[in-house]
Amino acid sequence: MSTSTTASVSTHILDTSVGRPAAGVAVRLFARGGREADWQALGGSATDADGRCKDLPDLPEGTTHVRLDFAVEPYFEKHQQKHQQADAQQDAPANRDSGPAVFFPEVAITFAVVPGEHYHVPLLLNPFGYSVYRGS
Repeated sequence: MSTSTTASVSTHILDTSVGRPAAGVAVRLFARGGREADWQALGGSATDADGRCKDLPDLPEGTTHVRLDFAVEPYFEKHQQKHQQADAQQDAPANRDSGPAVFFPEVAITFAVVPGEHYHVPLLLNPFGYSVYRGS
């Protein structure tokens, strides 16, 4: 929860290749106080059945930048059969010879924060791309 001296962060993941929340994705939270400061690992969580992380650690006072690291490769490896079925329904190529099954094994999102604000950062994800935005 944000206070007048700290910001707060939440996130959720939607797997757009199947139109469902991405459950069980590990998320790590990092913070720093200034562009030149070292990143401080604050801990992590995993997405629940609704694709949300409801228990990310609080940000320390003086945080100016936040990074969320999403470990998406294990999620896609676990759900590969569902993705192949979704590809077949969309007439997508059954065999992509040009690379690994997951193009982005990790997604790292870095953003600036100000005290007193809440930052909800949704991740829209599929095996070959992703998009993020500041939600509400």
